[in-house]
Amino acid sequence: MSAAKIKKGDKIVVLAGKDKGRTGSVLQVMPKDDKVLVEGINVHAKHRKPDQSNPQGGIERKPAPLHISNVAVADKDGKPTRVRFEERDGKKVRVAVKSGEVL
Repeated sequence: MSAAKIKKGDKIVVLAGKDKGRTGSVLQVMPKDDKVLVEGINVHAKHRKPDQSNPQGGIERKPAPLHISNVAVADKDGKPTRVRFEERDGKKVRVAVKSGEVL
């Protein structure tokens, strides 16, 4: 899957892994690595020792990247759909395959 089919801010559905079926919005796309960072999905915890910048220490939770093949753009009904490129009014636009609406 081309990274250009999924962009920052898109609503996506996770297709595989521990968060399968969950939805979220894309925070960052990493096209060279074929990965996406999704808000609230694939959250990992890292234990931090107290230091000067963080005197309390504790557990830091942040989302880890998912492979782009494990996510799909969510259609208006929340179900996954593929993305196709079409030319409308002289512009190249992304279109949801299931519904045919412009993303």
